[in-house]
Amino acid sequence: MTRRLIISGLLLSACTALHAQEQYELNSGWKSLPVKEVKLDGANISQPEQKLINWEPAIVPGTVLTTMLHNRQVPDPFFGMNNNRIPDIYTTGAEHYTRWFVKDFTEVAPNADGQVWLHFRGVNDGCDIYLNGKKVNATRHYGAYLRQTYNITSYLARDGRNRLAVIVYPPAVVGEPNGGQGGDGTIARNVGPQYTAGWDWIQPMRDRNTGIWDKVTIEKTGAVRIKDPHVVTLVPGIRQPEGHQAAATIKVSATLENATATTVTGQLKYRLNGKSIQQTVTLAAKGITTVVLPNLVLENPALWWPAGYGPQNLYELPLEFTANGKTSDREAVEFGIREIQTAWNTHTRSREISVNGQRIFIKGGNWITSDAMFRFSKERYDAEVRFHRDMNLNLIRIWGGSLTERPEFFEACDKYGLLVFQDFWMSGDCNGRWVDPKKKEDQWTRRQYPNDHGLFITSVADQVKMLRNYPSLAFWCGGNEITPPQDILAAIKDSILPAMDGTRYFFDFSNSDSMSYNFIGGNGDGPYGIQTIEHFWAHRTFPFNSEVGSVGVGDITSLKRFLPAENLVAPDFAANKVDSVWDYHKYISYNNSLEPYGPAKNLEDWANKAQLVNYDQYRALMEGFSAHMWDWYTGTIIWKTQNPWTALRGQMYDYYLDPNACLYGLRSGSKPLHVMYDPVNKMIMVVNNTFQYHRDLMLEVNAYDMNGKQYPVEQVFVEASPSGVQRHIELKTKLDALKEQKGIFLSLRLRNLRKEIIDDNFYWLPAANGQYSGLQQLPSAKPTITAVRKNKEVVVTIANPKNAPVAFFNRVSLVDASTKNRILPVFYDDNYVSVLPGEEKQVVISGEKVSTSGNTLVEVFGQNVATQLVNIK
Repeated sequence: MTRRLIISGLLLSACTALHAQEQYELNSGWKSLPVKEVKLDGANISQPEQKLINWEPAIVPGTVLTTMLHNRQVPDPFFGMNNNRIPDIYTTGAEHYTRWFVKDFTEVAPNADGQVWLHFRGVNDGCDIYLNGKKVNATRHYGAYLRQTYNITSYLARDGRNRLAVIVYPPAVVGEPNGGQGGDGTIARNVGPQYTAGWDWIQPMRDRNTGIWDKVTIEKTGAVRIKDPHVVTLVPGIRQPEGHQAAATIKVSATLENATATTVTGQLKYRLNGKSIQQTVTLAAKGITTVVLPNLVLENPALWWPAGYGPQNLYELPLEFTANGKTSDREAVEFGIREIQTAWNTHTRSREISVNGQRIFIKGGNWITSDAMFRFSKERYDAEVRFHRDMNLNLIRIWGGSLTERPEFFEACDKYGLLVFQDFWMSGDCNGRWVDPKKKEDQWTRRQYPNDHGLFITSVADQVKMLRNYPSLAFWCGGNEITPPQDILAAIKDSILPAMDGTRYFFDFSNSDSMSYNFIGGNGDGPYGIQTIEHFWAHRTFPFNSEVGSVGVGDITSLKRFLPAENLVAPDFAANKVDSVWDYHKYISYNNSLEPYGPAKNLEDWANKAQLVNYDQYRALMEGFSAHMWDWYTGTIIWKTQNPWTALRGQMYDYYLDPNACLYGLRSGSKPLHVMYDPVNKMIMVVNNTFQYHRDLMLEVNAYDMNGKQYPVEQVFVEASPSGVQRHIELKTKLDALKEQKGIFLSLRLRNLRKEIIDDNFYWLPAANGQYSGLQQLPSAKPTITAVRKNKEVVVTIANPKNAPVAFFNRVSLVDASTKNRILPVFYDDNYVSVLPGEEKQVVISGEKVSTSGNTLVEVFGQNVATQLVNIK
C-alpha cells in the first residue's frame, strides 16, 4: 500500500509535484490562425485592443494538428486511412503549419519587489513571443525540449488586460516521409522527436508535432525566485520494506535568482519531520547563485520501493526563501527516499539493479509517448502507468526517438512504483548506426546529427534539472541503439550529469555492452515477432534485453474503433493476404499461430483466437526470462507495451485504453510469487521475486479434460527462497498421456497455510500433434454470473456448476447500459479468466469511471461461454 506522507503546513493546492508559491496555467481561451492568413506583425497582434476577427479556437497545450482537428479542418489521423488525406509538411512547405497563437489573460503588475514570470515547458520547434506590443524573447527560441522562462513584470498592462501572442515555427528540417524509420532520417537534424516522420509502428505526423505542445504557466514571486531545487536521498545498507529503518540522509540544494536591482539577504529553509534546515544567503543585484543546504539525517524514514517489492512512500519538502520577514518564494518538492545502485553481474554479463540495497529483477516495458499528437493529460498518464503496475512490471523505458517524458508521467510512476529508464533523443536508425537505403545522407553525415550540438547539450541539462527529483527516475541513456556524437556524449557524462545529477547510472546507449554484453552478435535487441512458446524458455537471448517483443492485436471491439467497416477483414496467413488498412496501421503477422485453434469463422472469431495467442505469448515471455533469473538474465524490457497511435502491433492495451489479453498474460507471468510450467523440460517451477522466504506453500497440480473431468497430478508442500527460482516437479510422462489426443487444461496453484490461493496459473496445452483439437470442440459452459457494487468497485462473480466443462477464457467488460460500448479506462484485477467445474472466480473492476459513468452493465463472454449482459446490484 502506498503511504503518502504530507510533511508541511505550507503546502499549496497546486497539482504538480513542484508547487510554486502562486502559479496558474494558460490552458484555455487561446485563438489561432495560420501565418499566411495574418497580415499584422507580432507587435500589433499582441495589442489587447487589436480585434481578432475570424480567429479560430486553439488547443494549448497542443500541436498545430490538434488545433486543426479540433476545428474540423482535418480528419482524425488515427482512423482508417485518414492520415493520407492530411497534407504533409514535406510537400506543403513549412508555412502551411506555421501558426500564430494568441491568449488574453488578466494580471496586474505587482507592487514593490513582486515579480511575474512566463514559463513555456515545451514548444516545437521555434517561436517568437510578444506581450502587449513588445517582443519578449530577444532571439528566436529553438528546441522542442528546452524550457523557456521570461520575467514579464515590466511588460504587464496597468489595467491588467494583457495579450500574449506566439508565432510557432516547424522544425527547420522536416524530413521526407519515405517509409523509413524516421523517414529519410533528416528529421534528426533537429533537436526534437524523430518518430514524427514515421516509423515501423506509426505513420508520419503531418505537422511533425509543431506547436506549443506543453504547458504555459504564469508564476508570481517576490524579489527572489527559487529555481531548480534538487533533493538527493542516501539510503545506506540493505533494507527491508517493513519494520524500523536506519536513518537516511537528505541533501537539498536550489538556485536562487534575484530579479531586482538591489542586494537581497534572506534565508533558504525547509522543515521536515520536525527538523528545520536553513542557510542565510546574500544575493547581489540581478544575481543568481546555487545554495547547498546542510544535510538532514532523517530517522526511521518511510522508503520508496519499486512495484511488487514494497510501498511507494512519498514526502513533500516545503522549500522557502524569506527576506525581511516575508516569503519571497516557495517550492513544495515531492520526493521519495530511496537509493538506486548498479553492479556488473559477472555470471550473466549484464547490469544488475538494486534499490535500497536489494537486488531487483527488471521486468520492463518500452514506452513511446502517451499520444502521438502530444495530447497529454494527467489522467491518461495515470491510467497508462497504472496498467503497467497492474502487469506486475517494475520499469518503463522511454524510447529515444520520442521525448523526455513529462512531469505528470513521472508523478504517476512515483505513485505506482515504476522505475524509469530515460533515453535522450537519438536513434540508431536516424543517427547513422546502419547503412539504410531509405536515408538521404550517408552514415558519416548522420553520425553527426543534430545540426546544433550546443542546443542538444543545453536541452539535456535543462531536462535533467526538470526531472531529477522524481524517485522513479532510475537511469539516463544517451540514445536508442547508438551513442550521441562524441562531444555531446562527453558533455553529458563528464559535465552535466556529475554536476546536476550524480546519483543515477548513465548508459551510453540502450543496448550497449555496459548494459548487456552481446555474446550473440547482431544488434543486441530483439527478436520482435511472434515466437513459439518453447522459444521463450529454451533460447538464450541478450542477458539484459532492452527490446524483445511480440504481437498485440485487440479484439473485435477494439478493431472497430479505427478500422472502417469495409476493412474489417481478417488477415490470411496462408494466402499472404493482409487488408491495405491493416497494413497501413502496421499489422505484424501472427504467422500460423492461430491455425492450431482451427479456421476462423469471421473476424470476430479470428480476433478472439488472437487473444489466446496474445495471452500465451506474453505469459511465456516473462516466465521464460524469470525461469533463468540471475543465471541467464538480470532483466528484460518488452518491445513494446503501448501505442500512442492506432497501430496493430506491440501493445497490451489499445490507443483508447482498452486492454487486450496481452496485458493479463503478462500480468500472470510477471507475478512476484508465481508457479509456472516449463514447456521444454516439463517442469513445475516457482519463482519468488520478493525479498522474503515463502514457506509452507502448498503446490497443487491438476489436469482437466475438455469435459471438465479432473485428473489430480501432484500436491506437495514447497518453499521459495528470496529472489530466486526453484524446480519442483517433472510432469512429462503424466502430461503426455493426458494431452495426446485432444490436449489438456493444466491448473497450477499455490496456497498458504490458511488454504488461500496466492497464485493461480491456468494453461491450455495442445495435443501431441500441436493442434488444439479439444478446444475446437469444447462443450458449452453455462456459468452463473453476478455483479455487485461495493463502495467504488464492481465485483463480478463467475460461478461454474459441478460436472460442467471448464468455463474457458472469459473476457469481463464494464459497458454503458444504453450503447453497450465499453467504459474506458477502467481496471480489472484479472481478466480472460477460466473457471473450473464447481468453482467460482471474482473479477474486481475499479477506477474513477466505475462510479461516475452512470447506468452500466457488465458484459462477459468466453471461448465456450455465450455473451451475457449482467445488471449490477
